[in-house]
Amino acid sequence: MNRLLPAVFRAPSIRVSMLAIFAFGFAGASTAPYQSIIGIRELGLSNGLYSALIFCAAGVNVIVSILLGNLADRLGEYRTMMLTVAVFGMIGYGAVYFVPTQITFVIAALIFLPVFWALNSLLFGNVRAATRDMERNDVATVNSGVRAMISLAWVLVPGLTAALLANSNTMLPAYLFAALACVVCFALIAGFLPRQRGTDNAATHHLSYLAALGEVVSPPVMVRVVAVALISSMLHVNGTIFPLIVTGAAHGTVADVGVLIGIVALLEVIFIFVWGRAQRMMSHVTTLAIGTVIYVVYLALLGLASAPWHVFALTIFSGIGAAALISIPITYLQDLIAERPGLGSALISVNLFLSAGLSALLFALGTATSSYSGTALIAAAAGLVGLAMLLFFDGKRQRR
Repeated sequence: MNRLLPAVFRAPSIRVSMLAIFAFGFAGASTAPYQSIIGIRELGLSNGLYSALIFCAAGVNVIVSILLGNLADRLGEYRTMMLTVAVFGMIGYGAVYFVPTQITFVIAALIFLPVFWALNSLLFGNVRAATRDMERNDVATVNSGVRAMISLAWVLVPGLTAALLANSNTMLPAYLFAALACVVCFALIAGFLPRQRGTDNAATHHLSYLAALGEVVSPPVMVRVVAVALISSMLHVNGTIFPLIVTGAAHGTVADVGVLIGIVALLEVIFIFVWGRAQRMMSHVTTLAIGTVIYVVYLALLGLASAPWHVFALTIFSGIGAAALISIPITYLQDLIAERPGLGSALISVNLFLSAGLSALLFALGTATSSYSGTALIAAAAGLVGLAMLLFFDGKRQRR
């Protein structure tokens, strides 16, 4: 581990970005588990309206991420935009807490928070720009370290939030915690992130916003993004069916779900660094392929689980595989538009959007034709399709 740390902390920009993305992860981890409870149960939104709202918000986030990423490439400077979107987070989360009405929740979820979520790709774009002179293996290690901070937030924050609000009759203070995390994020970027000289980092050839969108959806890029999205969709499907299988076919309890999620999140933090080390010895495609196979095996076995100990035994496979699927695609996607760190990093948001949409389709297909256990097998099959596409398009190039 110590041999990894010098690469991760090589530059002040990287250190600050790691702390800022932990604060970003804090905001998400403190609210995401309770967002539906607040929106539907406490504020009275219908299930249909809530689902449409979340889908539209994801679409807004993709568009904003691409536009801001392209603007950052044109200016060669990320600091100003990161500060701006952090303010959007303060306003969005703060408004829901201080003015808890349906209209406030809708406006925040549809406008302010999707803009704030673009901070994820901007931070990775900033890190990519800071590591432009590093070896590709070192870049992968740095990305692994930065991504691990989000997982660390998910290890610590949901349980802490639940403990603090255990005796509360509302989960709204979670949004206050998130707003404060945005304040910390703003302070870190404003006070400690080194200023950048845009003229040194700006992209040589400027793209219009329409051209930037065109580059993202160009066939060579999009087929690879779809391949990665099919692989990543396994994570989303697992997030939906895992508690249902644990408390259903595996005959576990709700308490078991919380413990299992915590174990897997902790394993993710550890194995993200292991996969970062593996990318020093193998290509991104090879390491992602190995991680995908591990996660496919996990989902297949999860579909066969019939006792609590089965699921506990599978946490090692889940943690190792999930660590690969949440960290390796970052570097791979950035490399698809390597000369434009902001636009390349915006592909992370595109991948999240597509993988979430594919997972919804897989879940609908699985539950319509089979059980939750059968849905796990269908998701595993989709992951294998994505892997086959990845190897078809990039396997030969990587071997060369």
